[in-house]
Amino acid sequence: MPKRASAVAPFRHATFRSLWTATLASNLGGLIQAVGAGWLMATISASNDMVALVQAATTLPIMIFSLASGALADNFDRRSIMLVAQSLMMLVSLALAVFAFTGLLSPWLLLAFTFLIGCGTALHNPSWQASMGDIVPREDLPAAVTLNSMGFNLMRSVGPAVGGMIVAVAGAAAAFAVNAVSYIALIRALAVWKPEKAPRMLPREPFGTAISAGLRYVAMSPNLLKVLFRSFMFGLAGISVLALLPLVARDLVEGGAFTYGILLGSFGVGAIGGALLNGHIRESWRNEAIVRASFLGFAVSVALLGISRNFWFSCLALLPAGACWVMALSLFNVTVQLSTPRWVVGRALALYQTATFGGMAAGSWLWGVVAEAYGTDQGLIVSGIVLVVGALIGLRYALPEFGTLNLDPLDRFSEPALRLDLRSRSGPIMIMIDYEIAQQDVGTFLEAMADRRRIRIRDGARQWSLLRNLENPRIWTETYHVPTWVEYVRHHQRRTKADAAVVDRLQALHRGPEPPRVHRMIERQTVPVRDDMPLKDIPEMH
Repeated sequence: MPKRASAVAPFRHATFRSLWTATLASNLGGLIQAVGAGWLMATISASNDMVALVQAATTLPIMIFSLASGALADNFDRRSIMLVAQSLMMLVSLALAVFAFTGLLSPWLLLAFTFLIGCGTALHNPSWQASMGDIVPREDLPAAVTLNSMGFNLMRSVGPAVGGMIVAVAGAAAAFAVNAVSYIALIRALAVWKPEKAPRMLPREPFGTAISAGLRYVAMSPNLLKVLFRSFMFGLAGISVLALLPLVARDLVEGGAFTYGILLGSFGVGAIGGALLNGHIRESWRNEAIVRASFLGFAVSVALLGISRNFWFSCLALLPAGACWVMALSLFNVTVQLSTPRWVVGRALALYQTATFGGMAAGSWLWGVVAEAYGTDQGLIVSGIVLVVGALIGLRYALPEFGTLNLDPLDRFSEPALRLDLRSRSGPIMIMIDYEIAQQDVGTFLEAMADRRRIRIRDGARQWSLLRNLENPRIWTETYHVPTWVEYVRHHQRRTKADAAVVDRLQALHRGPEPPRVHRMIERQTVPVRDDMPLKDIPEMH
C-alpha cells in the first residue's frame, strides 16, 4: 500500500488554504440557513412529510442538474462557473430573507427558495470538486477531499447550534440574512484566484455530446458503477437522520430550535472525529471494509436515535452517525476522483453526486412518508434496516481499491498527415485495424479484444466490431466509427497510461512482419460529385 500523505499536506498550497478558509464561512451560513428552513417549516406546517421535504428540496436539484454542471465543469472555466453559482445563491438567500422578514413565506414558497439554493449548489459542486486535482497534486488529493469534508463538518458542529440560537432569538429571517452575507468571502476568494489554464488543442465538445460522453464513460467503467450504486444506497438510508432530525427534536426529545441545533452539532462533531481518523483507518483497512463498517455503524446509530427519548443520549447516538457519514462519503468521492482521468472527472463526480443526492432526495421523501404514517421512531428504525442491507450488498459489489491505475494521458498518438482536405466536422469516420494472429493465440487475443472493446466504447467509439477473414483466418480486423475527424482525435487523446497494457498485449500477439495496419476512411454513400472534398496540394505518394 502506498505511503499515506500527511493529513494537512494540502495546506502547503496557498490557493487551497484561501479557498478552504472561505468555504468555511460559506458552509457556516448554509448550515445556519438549513436550521432556519427546517425549523420554520416545522412551525408553519403540521405535516411531517413537509418537514422532510425541506431536505429533499435541497438535494433534488443536485440529482437533477449535476450531470449538466459536470459537463460545464469539463468544458468551461471552473472558476467562472463557481463565481456564477455563488452569486446566484447569495441573491436567492437575500430574497428568502426579505420574504421571511415581511411574513410572505408559505410552506411551498419556502421549498421553492430552498430548491433554488440547491440549484446553485448543483452548479458549484462539480467544478469545486474537480478543481481539487488542479489545486493539489495527486498524492494530496485524498487529504484534500477529507479536509473539505472536515471543514464542512467543523461548521456543522457549531453552525446548527449558532443557527438554533439565531432562530430562537431573532427568528428564521435573521438566519437567512446571515446566510446571504456568508457567500461574500468565497466570492472574493474565487475572484482573486487565477488558475493556470491548460491549452485547448481541440474545440469544446457540444453540450449534448459532452453529457453523452460522461454517461458512456461511467457506464463502461465497472468500478465507477459500483461506487455509484453503493453511494445511492448510503444516501437513501443515511439521509433519514438529517431529514427527520427536526421531528426528533420536536417530538421525541420535546425540545425547540436550540435543541435541534445541538443535535445537528453532535452529528457534526462525530463527522469531525471521522475526518480526523480517516487517514489512519484508510492506511489499515481496505476500502470495502471501511464502507461496510460505515453502513453498519450508521445503522446502529439511527436505531438508538429512534428508541431514545433522552436529549443527551440522542446526542451521543449521533456521534458515530456523523463519523460514518464523512468516512463513507469522502471515500466514495476520492475513489471516483482517483478512478477517472482529468478530461471527464467533472462529469464522473457529477454522476456520483446524482446517485448520492438522488438517494438522499428519495430517502428524504420516503422517511417523511414513513414518519407521517408510523411515527418518527419507526422511520429511523426502518432506515437502519436498509443500511444493514446496504452493508450486505458489499458481499457482491465490493468497493474497489483506488490509486492503482495511472490515468495520465498515454500520449502515443500522433495525428496522421491526410491527403484529403478534411474539415473538423467531416465524417463519419470509419477505422479498420488489421491483425495477424496465430491460431494458438486466438483465445488470448479475444480476451484482450474484450478489454479493447470496452475502452474504445468508453472513449467514444461507435459500432465496434471484430471481423475474421474467411479466406485467411489468421487475419482479424477491428472496426469502429466516430462521428467526425475531431472526435477521432479526441478519442485517442482520452487514452490513459493504464490502457497501454491492452495495446501492448495486442501488439505482442500480432505476427505480421509490420505493425498492425490502420485504415482511416471517411464514409460516403451515393453522393453528388460536388460534395466530394479536394485533395491537399502535396506531392503524389507512391
